[in-house]
Amino acid sequence: MPTKNILVKLRRYKIGTFTKNKRMLLPALFAIILVFSLMLPTWVTAASATLQLPDGQAITCFGVDSASPASSVALSKASVMEEEQVTPMVAAGFTHTVGLKSDGTVVAIGNNFVGQCNVDDWTDIVRVAAGGYHTVGLKSDGTVVAVGSNSDGQCNVGNWTDIIQVTAGIYHTVGVKADGTVVAVGWNGGNQCNVSDWTDIIQVAAGYGHTVGLRSDGTVVAVGYNGFGQSDVGDWRNIVQVAAGSYYTVGLKADGTVVAVGDNAYGQCNVEDWTNVIQIAAGDGHTAGLKPDGTVVAVGRNDNGQCHSEGWTDIIQIATGGWHTVGLKADGTVVAVGRSYYGQCDVSGWTNISRIAANVMHTVGLKNDGTVVAVGWNSYGQCDVGNWTDIIGIAAGFRHTVGLKADGTVVAVGNNTDGQCDVGNWTDIIEVAAGSRHTVGLKADGTAVAVGWNDYEQCDVGNWTDIIGIGAGSLHTVGLKKDGTVVAVGNNTDGQCDVGNWTDITHISVASYNTVGRKANGTVVATGQNYYGQCDVGNWTDITQVAAGSSQTVGLKADGTVIVVGGDAGGQYAINSWTDIAQVAAGSYHTVGRKADGTVVAAGPEIELAKWNLGVVEYTLTISGSPNGSVTTPGESVFTYNAGVMVRLIAEPEKGYRFVNWTGDADTIANVNAATTIIAMHGDYAITANFAVNWLLIGGIIAAVVVAVGLAILFMRRRRAARTKRQDRKRAARKKH
Repeated sequence: MPTKNILVKLRRYKIGTFTKNKRMLLPALFAIILVFSLMLPTWVTAASATLQLPDGQAITCFGVDSASPASSVALSKASVMEEEQVTPMVAAGFTHTVGLKSDGTVVAIGNNFVGQCNVDDWTDIVRVAAGGYHTVGLKSDGTVVAVGSNSDGQCNVGNWTDIIQVTAGIYHTVGVKADGTVVAVGWNGGNQCNVSDWTDIIQVAAGYGHTVGLRSDGTVVAVGYNGFGQSDVGDWRNIVQVAAGSYYTVGLKADGTVVAVGDNAYGQCNVEDWTNVIQIAAGDGHTAGLKPDGTVVAVGRNDNGQCHSEGWTDIIQIATGGWHTVGLKADGTVVAVGRSYYGQCDVSGWTNISRIAANVMHTVGLKNDGTVVAVGWNSYGQCDVGNWTDIIGIAAGFRHTVGLKADGTVVAVGNNTDGQCDVGNWTDIIEVAAGSRHTVGLKADGTAVAVGWNDYEQCDVGNWTDIIGIGAGSLHTVGLKKDGTVVAVGNNTDGQCDVGNWTDITHISVASYNTVGRKANGTVVATGQNYYGQCDVGNWTDITQVAAGSSQTVGLKADGTVIVVGGDAGGQYAINSWTDIAQVAAGSYHTVGRKADGTVVAAGPEIELAKWNLGVVEYTLTISGSPNGSVTTPGESVFTYNAGVMVRLIAEPEKGYRFVNWTGDADTIANVNAATTIIAMHGDYAITANFAVNWLLIGGIIAAVVVAVGLAILFMRRRRAARTKRQDRKRAARKKH
């Protein structure tokens, strides 16, 4: 109904009939609003940010899932098939680390007991993922390769095609296809591989027994075990990346906040106060978040120092494994904290060292002046030896360190849960040895004493005599007698105490579950756990000293060179170039050598990792503004970023306008309908942010104006009616008179 007619009709109503017809006012007002709306332009566009990829190279997922233990990057259709340069990245498995170089080749260090690090011949790789004990590589043609444990078929990916993202759980592997569907192989005990009905998926993450999928609309799906609520993600919205820990799930929201569900025994889900995060990673019991300034935050399990990333800077990507965290720096180098990466190999500055000792994750050095230095894992204070003096012997336990003083007394620092450091009353000691949780001392009279954990009778050495050397493993103790025979007590599950027939032994070394002896003729014998071949020393000759590590055995030859057998859990085999060595020591993940000149060398994962340079690839991000809105973060200019960096975009409209969406190469945006979102730099990008007139606001203003006008008219009509009524009463009164 035309506005003019409405107003005319209103004038004709008397005050008495207005109440009867007042319901016509509301439709009339809506009609007025509709007329105004049709008269105005329908929308306004403003270009405010641009990201440009080469043809067809769009990223639909923008993060790296470093779940425990997995690492992956999801890309859109054809993006991985045509990349001119590969985006460097790192992935972390339970006990190994993988690096993808910019030339498409792959490097790996760490536990290689089932071949999970055998990636030297891989080429044309565009993404990598690390599972519990296997490694997965996505090739540029969309096919997939895998090495390592295949106990549950987790490496059976040879027939996969058209894959754009891969992730690896502990015993299963998952791939996203270009059409948004998902495939999975491996252990399916919790139905974690039942993903065949998933659609519209842009990224996946895999935990121990569950699989998580991120949909293009920012919602999340999950299948598999849910005993801790790790699959309760149905109500998540506006998610831009997911990560799966062993028994928990983490989600990154477009606004930079983080959500988590599932097992929180170590506080790994305590991420509710995190803000401005651009990437997340989930490990066995710890969670890490990357901030835009290149720093890293972490919560959760820290018994191996895996959360000690507070000093990191210039990080562009993170990955979390079972007990370690890895960061890729902008210059292509890699840093790590946690098991194998405690700094136990930081011995390059040591001088005047007369003796060395090593255990799982720390290294101890005795100086010529009787003082002691130590590096590595120090969570229990096992490296707090700076005030020791007058020391003539040292031993390194799992979490404690023991020092023998010149007067025959003993000092100890570190974990004392089982009394392994209660050596203050010992006297007349000439040698010390340290096991996992017990300490042994050799007295000058050839007897032995021991303190600490004794559940396996590893401390029952009170009847030993004629002992000239001692050694301590995790659960057993060994003594070398002056006649060259050997005695042992404690756990013998792996045969580590089967030394009764040894003869002519001049030196012993004891590891966690095996025992090694050097014979007078320079040959070597070994007994105990041989899973990694650490006891395969039968052909060794010309050996002057042996050192037994958790998975490797090291032998020092008369010419000062070193040989090693067993498991290479991350570079401790890198001793081929060593010369002029006077003593060797072996930890769980590293090997140490003391040179004749008193300096020290070391080999291990952190030494090898320090050599990595995965390459540097850079792309530009061009951002421009418009009259109707602007991009406030990161600003309006031309920016250069490392490949793979996640950049937060925030578009803010001017008053009277609202953000609509991102268009152009829209597949590059995490959420095209969010003004605050994230983009990963995998090319030179150009996109457009669109703004429209805020009709809700304008409609409200128009409605308010119309209502106000209508009320004013009603008020005026009422006054006029009242005045007319008074006049009518006066006229009627005059007529009576």
